[in-house]
Amino acid sequence: MVSVAPGIILFVLTVAAMEGFAYAMHRWVMHGPGWFLHASHHRARTGPFELNDLYAVIFACPSILLLAGGVRWGWWPGCTWIGAGIAAYGAIYFGFHDWIVHKRLPHRYVPRSTYMKRIVQAHRLHHVVETKEGTVSFGFLVAPRPEALKAELRRRERVGVRAPVFDRRA
Repeated sequence: MVSVAPGIILFVLTVAAMEGFAYAMHRWVMHGPGWFLHASHHRARTGPFELNDLYAVIFACPSILLLAGGVRWGWWPGCTWIGAGIAAYGAIYFGFHDWIVHKRLPHRYVPRSTYMKRIVQAHRLHHVVETKEGTVSFGFLVAPRPEALKAELRRRERVGVRAPVFDRRA
């Protein structure tokens, strides 16, 4: 049995490790062989869902399996804490990525802290590129400084960078 203190440590370590896992999946799978799903996320959404949303279902499966195994099927109790850590990262990801950055739910939140401004801007710089290659900043909770990302986009001669969209109503 895993007691509460080691369980919380396992939970926190899992949440932290998920950032590395998410970076690797985003960089080498979603912008690699999984681009056929992720490409929808680099284009304007035409409805409430996009093909890229299937990644949320795919990444939820290990969490559900570990939670069920730890709680219902008699697996090592640490599985419950790990499954909960994966689920927590998913909730943080949804709150930051889908809600705050992409505004898939209405809100009036304006990033004020240096940290939030940095990760929001880094993710927006990731989305200025609409192609599989040439993107910068693949993390979600840890991101390079925006100045470094802009310099990298310039170094790459802005390959794949989306043309500016002008509001004709202005």
